[in-house]
Amino acid sequence: MEDKRVVITGLNALTSLEFEKDKFWEALCNGKSGIKTINGFDTADFEVSIGGEIQELDLNQWLDPKEARRLDRFVHFAVVSATLAIEDSGIDFDKTDRDHVGTIVGSGIGGISELEKQSQILFKRGPSRVSPFLVPKLMVNAAPAQIAIKHNIYGPNYAVVTACASGANAIGDAYRLIRYGDADVMIAGGSEAAITPLTVSGFSNMKALSVNKKDPTKVSCPFDKERDGFVISEGAGMIILEELEHAKRRNAKIYAELIGYGLSADAYHVAAPEPTGRGASTAVSCALKDAKCNPEQIDYINAHATSTQVGDEIETRAINKIFGSNTENLSISSTKSMLGHLLGAAGGVEAAICALAVENGVIPPTINYENNDPECGDFDFVPNIAKEKNIKIAMSNSFGFGGHNVSLIIQKFEK
Repeated sequence: MEDKRVVITGLNALTSLEFEKDKFWEALCNGKSGIKTINGFDTADFEVSIGGEIQELDLNQWLDPKEARRLDRFVHFAVVSATLAIEDSGIDFDKTDRDHVGTIVGSGIGGISELEKQSQILFKRGPSRVSPFLVPKLMVNAAPAQIAIKHNIYGPNYAVVTACASGANAIGDAYRLIRYGDADVMIAGGSEAAITPLTVSGFSNMKALSVNKKDPTKVSCPFDKERDGFVISEGAGMIILEELEHAKRRNAKIYAELIGYGLSADAYHVAAPEPTGRGASTAVSCALKDAKCNPEQIDYINAHATSTQVGDEIETRAINKIFGSNTENLSISSTKSMLGHLLGAAGGVEAAICALAVENGVIPPTINYENNDPECGDFDFVPNIAKEKNIKIAMSNSFGFGGHNVSLIIQKFEK
């Protein structure tokens, strides 16, 4: 049986930069940053005080206040982003077989804010005062479950937890479910709300976060020689994947086609990437094989590049391993320079960005790129200013703690 074609018919990126699609894309292409001083908790005693925090989101537009109180912040983001993506797709579930509509959501950490809150209650007030909503609020699968409940969809439904590769894994798995005929429509992506005292302390103490004290908008500088760690962010990124013939029957707008999914394990270290880039390059080569395309056909890579010394260098090493001298037409940018690192949500946001880049023929820049790092190679990193380009095929890379590697390949749609 021939594999079915899978297209992207709706999308949303809920970030600290913007959360409405058109405004988000405009800000991204203008090189604006969503990174600012954290105001969700007092950072006076913290070495790190900045993040990509969502500070202005009226949940009442999407969730009943009583319902919202029973959900963790990362589930809020997932439900809102999924709802906006559904609206963007124009799909009417009353005219769709709801048994063949599913949801997969990735998150690296899940309901950490509720866990912190209830831990404090346990230690101060005793076990009888711990909320009965603790477990359903902290579990990662609460996100896809709540999306299904809100929209009455009954198809495949589960969560993915592969650290910062989670959102991309969710999209790749959803793509395969449609290809193999197990679903007609999938809502897929990632959500994260980990800007909390405990999480920021943990990442800071393992020396993963930038401690640069300059203007927050200038701190995230992927590939730049002066980079010193990532900026933690929160939000969600969701896309609507649809079987091509299903999309055509309802005259859906098609942003792009998802044609490749590759994944691998470093099997090296729980936090550090494998030094040669072997695992990352394996994911890239598997995605290329799945997409039936050659490296020289890739026009744009939205890099995982989080602005860490080791990570950015190893990713470029992996890219060089696969592409070799075939980089004349290749552009690479890291939108984390503007958004920070959304952890498990990053892959969802960046897949949406790739779809928009393919549709609009524009590559968002890598802002804050001022000092060339020879260890990152001689690539076109689209420094500081967006670049117009006819993008036929784009790739999105996502790599996570634990050595989880994912590459997605997105192609301009051709009938």
